[in-house]
Amino acid sequence: MIQSFILCDRSRSYSVFIRNYFYRRQSNTTESKLIFISRKLALDIKAAGLVNLQISTVIDVLMASFPLVEVEFLHSQVLWNFRNMGFLIFLVVVIATVTVIIITSYNDLVKLRNRYKNAYSQIDVQLQRRYDLIPNLVETAKGYMKHERETLEAVIAARNSALNASTRAVQNPGDPQAMQQLGNAEAALTGALSRLMVLSESYPELKADRSMSQVMEELSSTENRIAFARQAFNDAVTLYNTKSESFPSNLIANNFNFRVAELLQEATPEMKTAPRVSF
Repeated sequence: MIQSFILCDRSRSYSVFIRNYFYRRQSNTTESKLIFISRKLALDIKAAGLVNLQISTVIDVLMASFPLVEVEFLHSQVLWNFRNMGFLIFLVVVIATVTVIIITSYNDLVKLRNRYKNAYSQIDVQLQRRYDLIPNLVETAKGYMKHERETLEAVIAARNSALNASTRAVQNPGDPQAMQQLGNAEAALTGALSRLMVLSESYPELKADRSMSQVMEELSSTENRIAFARQAFNDAVTLYNTKSESFPSNLIANNFNFRVAELLQEATPEMKTAPRVSF
């Protein structure tokens, strides 16, 4: 009788404690806390002599003593899990969307950068052809224009300068400094060639030379190819710059070193016309 009284008294005390604990912190209560309290009660029960009573039975006794608290506890747990599941789903969707945007923007920038670099390689092919033709032109003219040594040397110097600028530009197409240097060097070369062609008008024998006529025809054809290649390059650079400056691609460009590319400008109006000589 005394043992039963002790058990009932302790069960009542623990029931009141658990009920107050649930009401005070329902959202943070877990089943493990309840089991811990039940274990403590089970030890008291064992001390009272009821050694065969299982912990699960103690939990059932406790829950039966305050069913309303159990229902509220389970309800709060379900709501907490549902809200957290919704938040986790929302968080996953946001992360996935941001990841897709980052990957897509990065790949687009890489694709457009490679496109304008490939376009510049077509310019470089035609420029190299032009640089190879100019020495032949000068050698042919030298046989007739012995008194125009300064002009011929100016053409060779301009050609060498343009060749050096082209070598730097091909290593980093779109670099503002490299493109400006190449544009200036090409303008100077075009101007030197134009002066040479004007002087050649005073040498009928040079105009009648077959080799000179052939070189000039090839130069004129090369100039046209350079113009088309330059336009393709500038179009590709414009697309790339537009993409890199637009949101949200500009965030990727700024953080992954996608720099704004420079257009390859044509020669000044007075120099950009290809040399034309009729033989």
